[in-house]
Amino acid sequence: QVQLVESGGGLVQAGGSLRLSCAASGRTFGALAMGWFRQAPGKEREFVAAITWNVGSTYYGDSVKGRFTISRDKAKNTLYLQMNSLKPEDTAVYYCAAAFGGTVQAMSMMRGINYWGQGTQVTVSS
Repeated sequence: QVQLVESGGGLVQAGGSLRLSCAASGRTFGALAMGWFRQAPGKEREFVAAITWNVGSTYYGDSVKGRFTISRDKAKNTLYLQMNSLKPEDTAVYYCAAAFGGTVQAMSMMRGINYWGQGTQVTVSS
C-alpha cells in the first residue's frame, strides 16, 4: 500500500510561483513513475507532468511546458512540482499519482495509475 500526501498549494497572483510537494510512504521503491494531474471546476482531470522514479526522465503536458518542472528526491520519497509564471487558467486541484506498471506515456493518459493523493488547491488570481 502507498500513501500520497500533497502540500504546498495556495493562492498566488498571476506571474508568481509555487512549489508543490507529494510525500510518499509505503511501497515506493518499486514505483515506475510518479506524476501530477490537475482538475479545474467543471473540467476533466488533466495530465500535468510525470517522472520515472529511478532514471528521472520527465514528461510534460503541453499547457505547462517551459513553466513547470517536476522532480523527485528518492532519499526522501518526495515528488515536487515547481510552478513558475502561473496563469489564472492554472487554477485547479492538483493531484499526485503513482504507477507501478505500464509506461509513463500510459500514465499521462491516466492509465495504469495505482494510487492517488487527496489533492491540493492552487488558485491563481489575475
